[in-house]
Amino acid sequence: MRSVVITGASTGIGWATAKFLIERGFRVFGSVRKQDDADRLKAELGANFTPLLFDVTDEGAVLAAARQVREALGDETLAGLVNNAGVAVAGPVLELSADEFRRQMDVNVIGPVIATKAFGPLLGADPSLSGPKGRIVMMSSVAGKNGNPLMAPYCTSKHAIEGLSESLRRELMLYGIDVVIIAPGAVKTPIWSKAEQVDISAYQNSPYFPVLNKLMAFMSKLAENGLPAERIAEVVFEALTVARPRVRYQITPDPMRHMMGAALPKRALDRIIGKQLGLLPP
Repeated sequence: MRSVVITGASTGIGWATAKFLIERGFRVFGSVRKQDDADRLKAELGANFTPLLFDVTDEGAVLAAARQVREALGDETLAGLVNNAGVAVAGPVLELSADEFRRQMDVNVIGPVIATKAFGPLLGADPSLSGPKGRIVMMSSVAGKNGNPLMAPYCTSKHAIEGLSESLRRELMLYGIDVVIIAPGAVKTPIWSKAEQVDISAYQNSPYFPVLNKLMAFMSKLAENGLPAERIAEVVFEALTVARPRVRYQITPDPMRHMMGAALPKRALDRIIGKQLGLLPP
């Protein structure tokens, strides 16, 4: 039985991917931060799901989980690591605290680095293990190639994931471990559906406050009209199992709109976004 570790498995893409893989014969180790979530997922996903209790930014806890997985695998390799855990921080750069920006980078960038270092040996970097080499799936975003106003922390973190993945893919050729990027557009997950619950009162007196209100409303619509998380799970499955996966998979609800946006000159796109959100000066 092939085994996979998924970070951030409690909801959304992580949960859907765990379920999808288990239904196709995988054993899944999924990270959660709360014991209640561990108990719930165990009940929901069954015997082939093992919860791992850690925050991706806690290196000691991640290393302890890697030891737990190693013990469960015996001398076999891990088939995959899905670096999925993430958060989204919104706010204007000029007014956002450095701590908030740092939290974004800690979870979305340093977290995958910690997890990759902890589980990399189990994917085949440790020569004492037997079995096929595993793969790393990095959960990026269409924001990994674009920038959105008032979403600079999130976009920056996903740009960093793209560069990290590109570098890692070439480094890990030494061990035969592949690295594949998944870059979804809007997905129906809590990371966006919780947007309307974000407290933006700290920006009440900011000139960006009306823009933030429009952005929160837009993000809520993304949750309504986005792809089902199961669609992303299908692509993760492909990235883990096909003989020659693509380097990067981009999946969006409206591919044509993204193609048109990518084809437009940057300044023209600036004006369109600025007009939609009220960012253009009077």
